[in-house]
Amino acid sequence: MPFIRTPEEHFAHLPGYPFAPHYVQINGARIHYVEEGTGQPILCLHGEPTWSYLYRKMIPILAAHGRVIAPDLIGFGKSDKFTEPHEYSFQMHHDMMMGFIQALDLQEITIVVQDWGGLIGLRVVSEMPERFARLVIMNTMLPVGRGRPSPTFTAWRLFAKYMPVLPVGLIMQIGTASKLPKEVVAAYKAPFPNRRYLAGAKIFPELVPISADKPGADAMQKTRAVLGAWQKPALVLFAPSDPILGPMGGFFRRLIPTANEQPHITIQKASHFLQEDKGEEIAEHILAFLARTPS
Repeated sequence: MPFIRTPEEHFAHLPGYPFAPHYVQINGARIHYVEEGTGQPILCLHGEPTWSYLYRKMIPILAAHGRVIAPDLIGFGKSDKFTEPHEYSFQMHHDMMMGFIQALDLQEITIVVQDWGGLIGLRVVSEMPERFARLVIMNTMLPVGRGRPSPTFTAWRLFAKYMPVLPVGLIMQIGTASKLPKEVVAAYKAPFPNRRYLAGAKIFPELVPISADKPGADAMQKTRAVLGAWQKPALVLFAPSDPILGPMGGFFRRLIPTANEQPHITIQKASHFLQEDKGEEIAEHILAFLARTPS
C-alpha cells in the first residue's frame, strides 16, 4: 500500500484558507483536517475532486458557534494518497472515516455532507447513530443499484475513467455557477501535482454502486433504512441547478421523517459545488438550524 504525500509547498498562499493543519494516523495513513472553534463538533465532509478548501467560506462562520472539523479524504487535499487505483474502495473510505471519528472521539456531531461526503458520511451515521445529533445533507445521493444511471452521470463516469489526467480545474468550474478566480482554481488543483496523485479522484465514479451487485449497494440500502426511521433533526439544503444531484433533495425530504420539520430551503444561483457558490449563505442556514434544535 504505497502512499504519496503532496509536498507542503503546493499549499502555500491559498486564498481564503488560513487554517492551521492538523493530522491523525488512521490505518497507516496520515489524514489531514482543519479544526477551528470550540463546542459541539460540526463535521464537514467533501466529495470529488475537492478537499477541505471547499468549506473555507463556511468554517469561520460556523467556528464562531461550534468546533468545526473538516477532514480531507484519503487521496485528496493534504491527506495521504494511494498511487494505485485498486487501493481505493468504498469500504476503505468508510473504514478511514469510522477510524477518524473514533480517534478524535467525536460525540454529539452535526454532520454536513455533500457529494461523496454523503455516501461515506451517512453510511457512518447509520452504523454509529449514537455519535450524531443532527444531519445537514447537501447535493448527494444514496445509490442502491436500482434503475439506470442518468445520462449525465454515465458521461461523467466514462470521462473520469478514460481521461489520462483528470482536469480538476475544469471540473470545478463546470460544477459551479460562479466564475472562479484563477487563484481559487489553482487551490483546487494544488493537491494533484501530477497524474500519480489523481488515482483517488479518478476512481471515485467507478465506486458508485450503480447495480445491486456492486460493493456498497447493500450498505446504501441499510443506510436508507436507518435514515427512514431517523428521529433526530435533519436539514436538507440542495442546489436544484445541479444537473446530476439537484433532484435528489426531494428524495431526502421524503426519506427522513424529521427533514420536513425544518424549513424547505433551496440554494439558488449555485450548482453542484454549492459550498463554493454560496458558502456564507449555507453557513447561516446551518447556524439557524442549530439554534432551532438545541441539544
